[in-house]
Amino acid sequence: MAQKSRADIRQGVHSRIRKKVRGTADRPRLAVYRSLNHIYAQVIDDQNGKTLATASTTEKGLGVKTGGNVEAARLVGKTIAERAQKAGIESVVFDRGGYVYHGRVKALIDASREAGLNKHEVREEAAAE
Repeated sequence: MAQKSRADIRQGVHSRIRKKVRGTADRPRLAVYRSLNHIYAQVIDDQNGKTLATASTTEKGLGVKTGGNVEAARLVGKTIAERAQKAGIESVVFDRGGYVYHGRVKALIDASREAGLNKHEVREEAAAE
């Protein structure tokens, strides 16, 4: 029996998550994709099949020298939040894409929260304090 690679395992996890996580027009899905050199974020309305906002480290106007670090992920998180708010979106469902909530993925999601997405969401960490 052939062993599965980490990418194959992540893809399976992502498929299971996608069965459960749906974006609506009221609360779209913020999907994160992480490669070795870049990180990408999209705000997606799954009901209508439309991408409402995007941001990634491959954009020239973002001012990122290297896209594969936590600082670049924070910048993408802030940018996607600003673009989503400009499109009239205040609340999203976070889709980690099968990645562990750590490092660049955590930095992107936390930066988007700090920039104003899901500001009415009660976090377990904040509730414990």
